[in-house]
Amino acid sequence: MNKEEKVKVVEELKGQLNDYKSIYLTDIAGLDAMQTSKLRRECFNSNVKLSVVKNTFLERAMSESETDFGEFKDLLKGNTTIMLSESGNSPAKVIKKFRKDGEKPILKGAFVDEAIYIGDDQIEALFNLKSKEEVLGEIITLLQSPAKNVISALKSSSGKIAGLVKTLSENPIEGEKAEEPIEEEARAEEPAAEENKSEEQTSEDESNDESK
Repeated sequence: MNKEEKVKVVEELKGQLNDYKSIYLTDIAGLDAMQTSKLRRECFNSNVKLSVVKNTFLERAMSESETDFGEFKDLLKGNTTIMLSESGNSPAKVIKKFRKDGEKPILKGAFVDEAIYIGDDQIEALFNLKSKEEVLGEIITLLQSPAKNVISALKSSSGKIAGLVKTLSENPIEGEKAEEPIEEEARAEEPAAEENKSEEQTSEDESNDESK
């Protein structure tokens, strides 16, 4: 491989490091051709890009990248196979599923959303990792829950504010319900007051007649 070809490989790796949010470094040494083919198929089905890389090329790509990989570069020893994904936990799921029939791939470490995970014992943490999109989705769902009844009322009234007003008018707030009996009692007292007034007037007229 001449110098130009090496430069091209490094540039491609730099592009991949910038394009993917999740970077896994694994060791698949010892897998035969059939097992490797099966692993590639599992990765393809899970939207994970699998590539066997040279440590020197990948280290140079990391060094020239705008991202600070820190101690993640120290893992570039021995056999290195890189797994790239947009999802933080997809490569971990592939590894766990594939290892039901063996010990490989072994996880060297992962770089997910600028967080570094070192060692094969981190596979469970990565497997249970949620992406930012999943977390945001859960937050949005929680925020929407209290408004479901209002949204339903709007939809049932063709999405117009009038529908919401109608719903509120049919279900007045407690303060308004408390005031209604008071108004009814006031109206009920009015005839009684008029009746008392008439009786008083009648008594007064009878007294005037007797005096005459």
